[in-house]
Amino acid sequence: MKKQKGFSLIELLIVVAIILIIAAIAIPNLLRSRMAANEASAVGSLRTINTAEVTYSTTYPSIGFAALASLGGAASTCATTTGATSTTACLIDNVLSSTAVKSGYTFTASAGATVPAVTYTSLAVPSALGQSGQRAFCSDQSGVIRYNAGGTACTNADSAL
Repeated sequence: MKKQKGFSLIELLIVVAIILIIAAIAIPNLLRSRMAANEASAVGSLRTINTAEVTYSTTYPSIGFAALASLGGAASTCATTTGATSTTACLIDNVLSSTAVKSGYTFTASAGATVPAVTYTSLAVPSALGQSGQRAFCSDQSGVIRYNAGGTACTNADSAL
């Protein structure tokens, strides 16, 4: 009688159990690191919006600051020499200005009510709180980026980064 080669059922179960233990340890760390990356991307996008707002108000002083949609522009429009206008300034990524969703965060930016607008506010909130991010971020014409640990809204009373 030949001796059969291979693994026993117990050996296979032990290997599967070890793999499941490793996965149970690694997956939460992966999710936390992805949320941290999304938050870092949101802060970077708010810095880009701050820079674009200052550039816009310098370029179009009779208008002042602008809403998020006016800061961007389609690639086909921005590629031409006459593409940048006050309604499509081509200062930020079109994905950020048109869909306002990037890296798990939803962005808004609005200018003050006066003309020329001397104030603006920008806000980044997680698209799925607890999954894409934990904190909300905001900024205004001061250029200071603030965060709210609750992730729902953000005001000038919140903590600065």
